[in-house]
Amino acid sequence: MKANHAVIALSALAQDHRLSAFRLLVQAGPDGLPAGQIATQLDIPNSSLSHHLAQLAEAGLVHQRRDGRSLIYSADFAAMRGLVDFLTENCCGGGDCETTAMPMETRQP
Repeated sequence: MKANHAVIALSALAQDHRLSAFRLLVQAGPDGLPAGQIATQLDIPNSSLSHHLAQLAEAGLVHQRRDGRSLIYSADFAAMRGLVDFLTENCCGGGDCETTAMPMETRQP
């Protein structure tokens, strides 16, 4: 992934409703969820949700498909993996990431 693509993806995720929608779609797995179910689970009006899902789609983080009258959204797991790989590239300067990248609350003083 190139830096400009990472910036676009991170910008799309840098909003509460979009981040929540993306996380919900990740939990749903490759089958995804209908837009109405996403709106209900996140308590977001359909009109607002459409805007947020469009932003995620433009960033390449979600796919949309039609199933009858429903729009089904699913996370793009390859894009998500690419973003995580970009963020962790050269992690810990080549050191031992098991100890260096340990969350602060689990480190010994």
